[in-house]
Amino acid sequence: MTAQLDSSQPVALDSTTSPLVRCSALARTYGRGYAAVVALHDATCEINAGQLVALVGPSGSGKSTLLHLLAGLDSPTAGTVEWPALAGAALRPGPIAVVFQAPSLLAPLDVLENVALPLLLAGAEPATANESARAALTNLGLDGIAAKLPDELSGGQAQRVAIARALAGRPRLILADEPTGQLDHDTAAAVVDALLATAVRSGAALVIATHDQDTAARFATRWRVADGRLFADEISS
Repeated sequence: MTAQLDSSQPVALDSTTSPLVRCSALARTYGRGYAAVVALHDATCEINAGQLVALVGPSGSGKSTLLHLLAGLDSPTAGTVEWPALAGAALRPGPIAVVFQAPSLLAPLDVLENVALPLLLAGAEPATANESARAALTNLGLDGIAAKLPDELSGGQAQRVAIARALAGRPRLILADEPTGQLDHDTAAAVVDALLATAVRSGAALVIATHDQDTAARFATRWRVADGRLFADEISS
């Protein structure tokens, strides 16, 4: 993996396999002229299969912007983002899963229907979508609440359902954007437990954006974003 502020700060990585995502001199500016806001500047990084990364920095530093670009949810103003190991595949649902800060579950649908919905929208047969949804719920210990509606869930349950929804497509890269930001300490720890366990079990890469130092400390690899610039502070062996 390479994560750096500029080309003078390379970080060596095992290059025997293609990275899941590669960014070079990535920048994102919103607005124009005097109203322009530079959210991300000159970010270069690579993420390989199985990598576990905490992306740290204060609110507004550019973490969410970077994750959205890595996921293909947004387009850069400058620079490039590529998915070498995922070439030719639709990114979502499937190879890339995104977990947001708020669960964003649909109130009229029960838990199983919420988890299966992205797969159905992607063209999966109902039976296949439901089977994958049930498996994702079971892996997160949520099979007992499959028939509940979102307003019957606790905050921690709702966030774990959102994780199950993201993971039902068996992703190779999980991008979590402040998934514990609205949770108490114990519930947040359980959510991070679920994300780490799922990533390790499946061999997926996991990048979690957080400003919580307790969460970040659980990751051997930590990147820092400050004022829209990406730094590699610590790299695991």
